[in-house]
Amino acid sequence: MTHLTIRRPDDWHLHLRDGAMLTGIAPESARHFGRAIIMPNLIPPVVTGDQACAYRDRILAALPEGADFTPLMTLYLTEQTDPADVVAAHRDGIISAVKLYPAGATTNSASGVTDFDKVRGTLEAMAEAGIPLCVHGEVVDSDVDIFDREAVFIDRVLEPLRRATPGLKVVMEHITTRQGADYARAGGDTLGATITTHHLVINRNAILVGGIKPHYYCLPVAKREEHRLALRAAATSGNATFFLGTDSAPHIDPLKENACGCAGCFTATNTLSILAEVFEQEGALDKLESFASLNGPAFYGLAPNEARVTLTKGDPVNYPAKIETGDGSVTVFDPMMPLHWRVEE
Repeated sequence: MTHLTIRRPDDWHLHLRDGAMLTGIAPESARHFGRAIIMPNLIPPVVTGDQACAYRDRILAALPEGADFTPLMTLYLTEQTDPADVVAAHRDGIISAVKLYPAGATTNSASGVTDFDKVRGTLEAMAEAGIPLCVHGEVVDSDVDIFDREAVFIDRVLEPLRRATPGLKVVMEHITTRQGADYARAGGDTLGATITTHHLVINRNAILVGGIKPHYYCLPVAKREEHRLALRAAATSGNATFFLGTDSAPHIDPLKENACGCAGCFTATNTLSILAEVFEQEGALDKLESFASLNGPAFYGLAPNEARVTLTKGDPVNYPAKIETGDGSVTVFDPMMPLHWRVEE
């Protein structure tokens, strides 16, 4: 196969930041994706419907003229979140989901949840209104090894939370482990899971072998090879539980390349080429449309995009190593392999 046409894909987990960074990197996602779930972990976080409206307007203003891209907004769940505001924002079409960050789990998560009893009312209102909860699934206990945080979160937090809130739709975002894939697969119609581009490509050796590679450092951190292979099997299976959420997360190079570097891989620019390469390696190019274009909309109750994109296989594609923004340079994720699939513009 040298040509593949699929419905225009969506990104169900995306960081666009704000200000000069937003202006610089928004076109990278708008080029190939029709919609994206936008993360609310700005400083300060997006916690009300009015703030989500204002952020959506800033995103739309940052897009190139004529761009066919719809930002799907989310609210940042805090222990002070007003359930009525969440329900109203969803009813009015302002937000598509609410994001749960355990406090301290990742970038700009200090305002997240520490006491889950304090958000019980909001979760119950969301279940009744059919509002999905997008979960950063890691515990932050200092006695839990960073490579075990996802598996422990499932047992200690996610399973009890789902039992206590029947009917709540939950997205396990950016799963990184075999345990995460297995749990999602067995979770029924109210549980979905996103998988990133980079976690299909790298394991923890990419970060640590031969010197520390800061541009492969992300949260959740990449795990052992057995887990990467489990994610590949899940993504390429065609199972409707799994869909694309790139977690493309830009940081300027000085914030990545220092003594306490930021977590995040910026993959918006070359994700579709990487995915086509991965799915071809797994003998599953016929499943790429399900993963990137169909399963996510089905979970969120939306129609798939009518537009199509075509990928063509040929000589290796040369993507820019960096994207220049008003804040500084952002390094594009290097998949450490030639990319032979080009998105026809």
